Amino acid sequence: MSATPVDPFRVVFVCTGNICRSPMAEVVFREAADAVGLGSRVVSTSAGTGDWHVGEQADQRTIEALGRRGYDGTRHRARQFTHDDFANSDLVIALDRSHERILRGWARDDGDADKIALLLAFDPHAATLDVPDPYYAGRGMFDEVLGMIESASRALFRQLEPAIRPAI
Repeated sequence: MSATPVDPFRVVFVCTGNICRSPMAEVVFREAADAVGLGSRVVSTSAGTGDWHVGEQADQRTIEALGRRGYDGTRHRARQFTHDDFANSDLVIALDRSHERILRGWARDDGDADKIALLLAFDPHAATLDVPDPYYAGRGMFDEVLGMIESASRALFRQLEPAIRPAI
C-alpha cells in the first residue's frame, strides 16, 4: 500500500493592490517553510482587495527590499482576491484592519469568516494590528514594513508548524 500525499496547508495574504505588503508576506512565509524543509507542505499566495495592478509585478521597491534581505520577489504577479480564495485556502491573512473588514464583507458564511486573521495579531511584539502601506513612502519604509512582516510571518509559521509537520 502506498502512502497518500497530504494536501498542503494553503495561506493567502491580502493587502490593497497586491504589489507591496502581501507579496512580501507571501515570499517570507514560503521561505520560513522552506527553511525547515516543509516547503512542499505549504502553499503561500497573495492577492489584493482591488484590481488596479492585476498582472503587474510587485512594486520595484518591494522587489528591492526583499532582495536586500535575500528573498526573491521577481516572479510575483498581482491578482485580485476572489471568493474562490476562501474555498482554496485554509487561512486568509489580512495585512491591516481595512482589508480584514473588506474580507469579512466578502465572506459568504461563517466558514469563510473563520479563516480570516490579521497578520500582526500573530506577533506578540507588534505595537499595532496594521502593517502600514509603504506605497507612498520611500525605501526606508519598505524595509521597515518588511521587518514587521518578517516578524509576524515567522510567528505565524511557528504557530502553524506543528500542524504542518508530518507525524513520525
